[in-house]
Amino acid sequence: MNTDPIADYLTRIRNASAAKLKTVDIPGSNVKRAMTQILFDQGYITDYKFEEDNKQGSIKIALKYNPSTKVPAITKLERASRPGLRKYNGSQEIPRVLNGLGLAIVSTNKGVVTGKQAKRENVGGEVLCYIY
Repeated sequence: MNTDPIADYLTRIRNASAAKLKTVDIPGSNVKRAMTQILFDQGYITDYKFEEDNKQGSIKIALKYNPSTKVPAITKLERASRPGLRKYNGSQEIPRVLNGLGLAIVSTNKGVVTGKQAKRENVGGEVLCYIY
């Protein structure tokens, strides 16, 4: 039994990119689907596919690498809020990641969005992770 599915999601992506794998399969959930959509929209992954094979389904993610140097597009994935210590921020306290070059993923009452989008919509929430 996995007690922190978001940390498992981030760890699977981190391990697959460190091993230079092209794709990674992850058990699905609505939050993970929203996070995957954000990663694709921001250009951190090449492609993704949601597969409805069992009760929860799965997510197949194609990782992105620099074609000449084979360096992964995602250099660091860091879990911010965790089950033992939740981190909630108001819209003005959402942190800038790597001076605006990184990405914070925030779970708000309007869905899972990026930190920039949460500030723009003036909503706060739980900061799930930082990506750069």
